[in-house]
Amino acid sequence: MSNSIKHIAIITCCTDDWGGSEELWAQSAPLLLQRGYKVSVYKKQFNFSHPAVVQARNKGLRLISFKPDKNGIAPKAFNKIRNYFVKRTNPIQYNNEHVRELGLLLHKDQPDMVLINQAINFDGLGYAYQCLLQNIPYSIISHKAVDFFWPQPAERPYMTEVWKRAVKCFFVSEQNRRITEEQFGLRLPEASVIWNPVKFNRSIVPFPESKTVYNFACIGRFFVIDKGQDILIRILSREPWKSRPVQVTFIGGGPDEKALKDLAGLLDVKNVVFLNYQFNVMKLWETHHALILPSRSEGMPLVTIEAMAIGRPVIVTTAGGHTEIIQNGINGFIGEATEKALPKPWKMHGTTGTSGARLVKMLTLI
Repeated sequence: MSNSIKHIAIITCCTDDWGGSEELWAQSAPLLLQRGYKVSVYKKQFNFSHPAVVQARNKGLRLISFKPDKNGIAPKAFNKIRNYFVKRTNPIQYNNEHVRELGLLLHKDQPDMVLINQAINFDGLGYAYQCLLQNIPYSIISHKAVDFFWPQPAERPYMTEVWKRAVKCFFVSEQNRRITEEQFGLRLPEASVIWNPVKFNRSIVPFPESKTVYNFACIGRFFVIDKGQDILIRILSREPWKSRPVQVTFIGGGPDEKALKDLAGLLDVKNVVFLNYQFNVMKLWETHHALILPSRSEGMPLVTIEAMAIGRPVIVTTAGGHTEIIQNGINGFIGEATEKALPKPWKMHGTTGTSGARLVKMLTLI
């Protein structure tokens, strides 16, 4: 990194209190502090009581919420001057209050480099455009790309320019990079693929013994458009899976939690459990036999890599970068995100490893 860079700003677009897309900056930023850089992290609204946020602050990170003040405590005259400045410099994004507030913070703090930490591949480009207008160098990292969700036509021109002018563009899978280039109709020669850090060192957790029920963990935000938990509930509502000794634990939080519980009730699915996020991942895997992810879209799921690292079989879809790390029937099971296609790969034999062999036997013989 250039010796002229002293202040690094990170803008995170995650709308939840915390998520997988936060792990990269949360583990990288303290290393930058140790090397003498000033690091500021901006987010619409930090939940300063969340354990991961508390930990980040305790490490010395400067965390700033830029959600606009709804109480109107700023003087009206100041607001008029502020809005005039923003409208002149950024008419495209003038009506987005969050972008407006973030632009003012950047103008005040004047960072030397900005990292735009996107949850998907264009939800932070309005922030990057502020950097472009203020001549602040920036790089972009995208933690997901969705092939059925494209940028709005009116926003494509400035977004395309933002991609072209970025110092670097980072993606968590080749699939996400390809989708982004196709959606914007350009090649990104400055693009690289990087992975999020795994929370723990490789350490095999003994496979749980079970003579009655096999426990599958489905870990992820309760957001069916991406995570597809509804697919799995429909599979479990039908024979032969309805009567098999399988229990799925849905672990997470999000807007579709009640909808998923209602769906399970409607379809009379008894063998599911809903839990909040579990911070002790190792403890979770002491009682669960396999990971199952019916995702419709992904980046490179940390939960998949973590499950594989501790010796658990994974049953996943072709979403995101799964096809880049999984060979069906060798180190996991992989299929399309539909009710008919997802169970088919589970019938494959030849899985290596004791735990995988046990899972194959359970899936094909019971």
